[in-house]
Amino acid sequence: QVQLVESGGGLVQPGGSLRLSCAYSGSIFSDHSITWYRQAPENERELVGSISSGTKGNFPIIYLDSVKGRFTISRDNAKKTVYLQMNSLKPEDTAVYICAVPHLSVWGQGTQVTVSS
Repeated sequence: QVQLVESGGGLVQPGGSLRLSCAYSGSIFSDHSITWYRQAPENERELVGSISSGTKGNFPIIYLDSVKGRFTISRDNAKKTVYLQMNSLKPEDTAVYICAVPHLSVWGQGTQVTVSS
């Protein structure tokens, strides 16, 4: 069964950090890019970034301007896990964070991140 499972969310104070994990099962994902999205209440889903995978290495890209310089994406294929490191968190980062392989129509269930004092 192929699936994605996020973890690592929680409540953090402004300025704090969290590292989200996206564990994938099924070897199929090792050769595919994995993408992070987020969705806040009453907001549209936002594309945060993605990371590719290949014999020449993994290439992360952050697409969302508001998190550039604060968020990074990494990948450990041996552990079948993709990470979203989030630093200098702001209240506006509060959202459900979801990892996905959209072109395979596989989505995780999401993990809640709440940034509040």
